[in-house]
Amino acid sequence: MNFKVPFFRHDLGQAEIDSVAQAIRHPVLTTGETVALLEKKLADYLGCRHLLAVTSCTGAMHLSLLALGIGPGDEVITTPMTFIATATAILESGARPVFVDVEPESGNLDVQRIAAALTPRSKAILPVHLYGRLCDMESMGAVANQHGLAIVEDAAHCLEGHWHGIRPAARSQTACFSFYATKNITCGEGGALATNDTALYEKLRLLRLHGMTKSGAERTVKGYQHWDMTLMGWKYNMSNIEAAILLPQLERMEANLQRRRTLVQRYQELLAPLPGLRLFSTTPPGAVHAHHLLPILVEGMARDRFVQALQERGISCMVNYRPVHLTHYFSETFGFRPGQFPIAEQIGNTVVSLPLYPTMTLEEVEMVVAAIRQVLEG
Repeated sequence: MNFKVPFFRHDLGQAEIDSVAQAIRHPVLTTGETVALLEKKLADYLGCRHLLAVTSCTGAMHLSLLALGIGPGDEVITTPMTFIATATAILESGARPVFVDVEPESGNLDVQRIAAALTPRSKAILPVHLYGRLCDMESMGAVANQHGLAIVEDAAHCLEGHWHGIRPAARSQTACFSFYATKNITCGEGGALATNDTALYEKLRLLRLHGMTKSGAERTVKGYQHWDMTLMGWKYNMSNIEAAILLPQLERMEANLQRRRTLVQRYQELLAPLPGLRLFSTTPPGAVHAHHLLPILVEGMARDRFVQALQERGISCMVNYRPVHLTHYFSETFGFRPGQFPIAEQIGNTVVSLPLYPTMTLEEVEMVVAAIRQVLEG
């Protein structure tokens, strides 16, 4: 379809082109100085001790679980209202995801329901900061401490988010980020994990690249050195080229967040009077919302009919998300059925994500809302 307003439009330009050109003039294209600079800048931004750049948020979650010793026979508490990668990263570690229903006002994992889902096999909690709204990490940290559980945050939507001054990785073992094509900063594919635990970081650094004690970049720059494999690792390292695409975007992250905030405010003004819609995942007092997505709940008509009607009017939109437990694989493999997590299912049946990105204009917001008004009026 040729959409008048696309769902997403990146803002990459000459700064990223120049940065990549500089990276490819260097003899090392794999994980090297450019990646190290990205890691330092992102760690400083988050206010955490360590950050590792990897190939995806999925890889970051997988590595985190492995480094924490989570594997076959273990269970990890998580949410069904997320992209499938949150749950599949748990399966990749050999553990089993245990779903807990979500908060009706945010779609985030409901901390109050965690205790009832725990068993002697429970080893960790994997919350998702859905749409860019950070979970209540103080309460979640208290539950984790009480029951001896690790926390691995899926912060794919929430690089810029705060909750009462708490940033991702401040109350967890690791926080995992995505630089996928539609994320707030992007290199097409990519991710990172942040931690304040130095011993855990050193283990993760080995796990990121086959368990090897010396990287290819180190051997290129310093000359050949014998290396060893000290544990079973994986191939999850980011290259200098992806890091070069990301670096210029760090300089405009806060300006882009402010622009998205302005767009969200205009959406809210225009959508508030419309019947049959509910604004979703708003910003609570004391929080900074990362505004990765702009979700609304369609309650006045069938959601899928609403999406189709918007697309016919040239407005691209998405569904984030249909609940993981009702996908074919999870229902067939684990026996999940409708009705087990009713709040997540209600959100999954009514949620729509509207276009939101820094290059979007206020006029385009008005076009989207005008199309929504036409759809609702029939």
